[in-house]
Amino acid sequence: MWWQADEMRHEVTLLVRSDCHACAAARADLARICAELGVPWQTSDVDADPSLRAEYGDRVPVILVDGQEHSCWTVREARLRAALTR
Repeated sequence: MWWQADEMRHEVTLLVRSDCHACAAARADLARICAELGVPWQTSDVDADPSLRAEYGDRVPVILVDGQEHSCWTVREARLRAALTR
């Protein structure tokens, strides 16, 4: 094909805070989905960064795909899979 595999790589970040049950559930879902799709992902603690805390602190967990907010509070699996396979 005319495109390279590297061009389709997405950047996924899960914004969390400690002792957050919803964050733990989102982390498990994201780990499973990203592993199945071969997409690397990372977490970032909103309380460790004042700018993240100001922007997202009242909505964690938040999933960012390619730096853009994709969803908050829960993982919308079908929507996330569609975004990561584009």
